[in-house]
Amino acid sequence: MTSISRFTALVLLAAITFATLSPIQMRPHLGEANMERALAYALFGLALAFGFRARLMHTMLLVCAAAGVLELLQAVDPGRHARLQDALVKAAAGLIGIGLARIVFAVASRPPIVRQVRGFESQHGSAGNSPAERAPVSR
Repeated sequence: MTSISRFTALVLLAAITFATLSPIQMRPHLGEANMERALAYALFGLALAFGFRARLMHTMLLVCAAAGVLELLQAVDPGRHARLQDALVKAAAGLIGIGLARIVFAVASRPPIVRQVRGFESQHGSAGNSPAERAPVSR
């Protein structure tokens, strides 16, 4: 799973680089520009977080650096424009993707929930674990 996630992150970075630096006519259009950017970087952050689970800070720095550097490289192309707002949208979306992956990790590593609601076991029939089915305690 880790290798697949790392490969996916690399492919996404290549696609993001192409879409960011290619002439505007060659850039794929799927919808509103900010939504495209956000989705691409969120998926990139998600893939990085799954691929490099133990390296949270590194993945966060890589997503932010990629967003900033690729946005700055647009300033070199006369047909493109580099804007701070675009870089911030990209970086924030990448960090959201990383955050989503961390939530998945936290939920997946939690032990199963044990129902300890008072009276739940006696109402739903358990195997001798309810207070009504236990042997009385002598005092």
